[in-house]
Amino acid sequence: MEREIIKKYKKDDLTIVWKPKLCIHSAICVKELPNVYDPKAKPWITPEDASIEELKAQISKCPSGALSYQQGNTTEQKETTMKTKIEMRKNGPLLVHGNLEVIDAKGNKEEKERITAFCRCGASKNKPYCDGNHNAIAFQG
Repeated sequence: MEREIIKKYKKDDLTIVWKPKLCIHSAICVKELPNVYDPKAKPWITPEDASIEELKAQISKCPSGALSYQQGNTTEQKETTMKTKIEMRKNGPLLVHGNLEVIDAKGNKEEKERITAFCRCGASKNKPYCDGNHNAIAFQG
């Protein structure tokens, strides 16, 4: 079994948690806060370049859930009564907002929270989830 990589970046009592395996490269983080997120830099996240409120607002828009945060001793609040919303990204994945139970063809169950990105292009190597390969094949849809 492959070990999950988790990176953490700290600003005061806020810790940004990045799980690269979940990232679908939508670049919303880079577009929202280019002074914080620079994929060409090392480290690529510099949280000191934005306020805690700006960081939390941007992280809440991450479509894959690859970015989350912890503040103090608590992890980002999970919305247990979150209204389910389905959003189709132009030339990208189908985003399902809400808490889900995903059951694969073999009957395996997986709990998903907040936002889940499902593949629409057929090129993902992590089906049914999007892995960003729609960019490599120039998917139109």
